[in-house]
Amino acid sequence: IRAEADLAREVMEGKREAKAAFGKDEVYLEKLIERARHVEVQVLGDTHGNAVHLFERDCSIQRRNQKVVERAPAPYLSEELRQELCGYALKIARETSYIGAGTVEFLQDADTGKFYFIEVNPRIQVEHTVTEQVTGIDIVKAQIH
Repeated sequence: IRAEADLAREVMEGKREAKAAFGKDEVYLEKLIERARHVEVQVLGDTHGNAVHLFERDCSIQRRNQKVVERAPAPYLSEELRQELCGYALKIARETSYIGAGTVEFLQDADTGKFYFIEVNPRIQVEHTVTEQVTGIDIVKAQIH
């Protein structure tokens, strides 16, 4: 929905489609980010409430929702934005008493620089080797210790 004038009509149409497909007319709205970047932060948490980040990976180049190119560090992030992003990831890890290796994923609006939380993947992802190459930290070994 790009125009406020279309909002009510489009929501009603969505409710009709939801009712027909799922038996309920419940819908939710999400903000459209036209120029989004996909950026994720590798985190490690322990059983004592400590958490650290191993910086970010840019995962914006995808095909059919599969990451094709991973870059670390993300070349478009200023130091200030990098600290903000990693701070968000650490806050999530600490507030949830996260244990082990995981990835906190965000979209970044390329026009405003604002970050939007996507999800936490509570596992070692295929992409962890990119972070290992950049940081020199063996994430699998760190998780075991």
